[in-house]
Amino acid sequence: MKKFFLAVLGILIILIAALLIKTFTYPFKKNKVANSEAWKPVKNDSAVMRLSNGIKIPTVSTGSLGEFNYSPFDQFKEYLKASYPEVYQNTENYEVNKYGLVFRLKGKRTDLEPILFLSHIDVVPPGEADVKDTTENIFRPDDKPLPPVTKVSEDWDFAPFSGTVANGRIYGRGAIDMKGMLFSLMESMKDLIRNQHMPQRDIYLAFGFDEEVGGKNGAKMIAEDFKKKGLTFDAVYDEGGLILRKGNIAGIDSDVAAVGCAEKGFLSAKIKVKGLGGHSSMPPMESAIGKAAVIMQRLEDHQMKPVITPLIKDFFNNIGGSMPFTSRLAISNQWLLKPLLISQLTKNNTTNALVRTTTALTMMKGSDGTNVLSPEVEFVVNFRLLPGNSVKDVREHIAKATKGFDVEVEEIDNTREASAVSPTNTKAYQLIEAGVKQINPGTIVTPYLTMAGTDAYKYQIVSKNIYRFMPIKINSAEQQSIHSTNEYISIENYLKMIHYFGYIMKNYDK
Repeated sequence: MKKFFLAVLGILIILIAALLIKTFTYPFKKNKVANSEAWKPVKNDSAVMRLSNGIKIPTVSTGSLGEFNYSPFDQFKEYLKASYPEVYQNTENYEVNKYGLVFRLKGKRTDLEPILFLSHIDVVPPGEADVKDTTENIFRPDDKPLPPVTKVSEDWDFAPFSGTVANGRIYGRGAIDMKGMLFSLMESMKDLIRNQHMPQRDIYLAFGFDEEVGGKNGAKMIAEDFKKKGLTFDAVYDEGGLILRKGNIAGIDSDVAAVGCAEKGFLSAKIKVKGLGGHSSMPPMESAIGKAAVIMQRLEDHQMKPVITPLIKDFFNNIGGSMPFTSRLAISNQWLLKPLLISQLTKNNTTNALVRTTTALTMMKGSDGTNVLSPEVEFVVNFRLLPGNSVKDVREHIAKATKGFDVEVEEIDNTREASAVSPTNTKAYQLIEAGVKQINPGTIVTPYLTMAGTDAYKYQIVSKNIYRFMPIKINSAEQQSIHSTNEYISIENYLKMIHYFGYIMKNYDK
């Protein structure tokens, strides 16, 4: 017996030694200590006011495309033309489906594939804020500030379409998502033209107008137009990841630039469950709503299997070196500890979404009366597909959850597969790293999985190198303001974003 325990002890010592050796020798990416100061923003009131006045134009997209109020979109096009005459005069520019805008700055060499920068004109509604009368005197091309708009909602420090400049910030719906990026791209291209910098390859800008409702009539048609023209892009840059301030990721004592190299797929299913209706005084043993409850419980209790994909493995390899010892131990010893690592990841809402196709029950409809049994109950479940899971997999998962019940399943909204995963060993990705170091030295730059849908997905038909990243450093509260109340972008972030995109445009072929 003593020999047995000694043998077990010896195995444990060897196992612990192996775990420790693997942890301390694991090739986590080393984050270089910043040896240079960040680029310092230079005051540029004109650039700030051009964005401010652009926010005043309420280019809201909501519902189906036919319900749009197109007047603000017409005003926005005229405002861009008045604000950036150099860009319009020195580029080939045209419209796709009337409101999609494309700009092409010609390069010296036609044998090089062009690069493409994306944004979108539309914004989500401002919520319950009363925005009437905020469209008067929408814009002026002279860059002078418009009269301030009175605060109209307790949830907004300033009216959502006021474009107020205060406290070192530019306030309003779309400041981050995503007029800030659109105007920074126009500013960067304007500066290139003013400085007579002719790039080696063509640089394109493409702005959709219905991204917030699926992008079918904007980005999709622009991408198809590029395809028809035989264009292939060496890189496509769009929104997605951000620079997360130190502390936003638990255990990471550094700013983290999360670059979306892929995005999740999407499937929303409306499930109609049938049963016996009638008066509540004589109910059946199992009602339609009870059956629906069983199905919903199945969907939540038996979700799709979590998995650490190559992209997420790369993500952990990049940030792991800055994580606590226990996290590094689990990441570097997945040969033994992967079940434990996955178990920990799935306990947190954010990290759970990184490792599985998520399930979200979002809507439900039954009887309209307190004493009426509905013969049919419907609910909606939304899945965000992890790369590696397919729409077919999700359909089979739904079929399994509804087995034994009389149901109808209808897919609604925009069903689509998860995107392809873009590589990180490209010039396009390396320029992102270099650009981030320019404006925020010491930042950990890492590939990431974008949870939400973007216009970038539509451009897979014209490029294999698609990166979703907006170079602004924000905290969790600022991140929550996107699509919510009190959205703003700091002037520092905006000016740094202009510099960042200008850096990529100027240095892509150096």
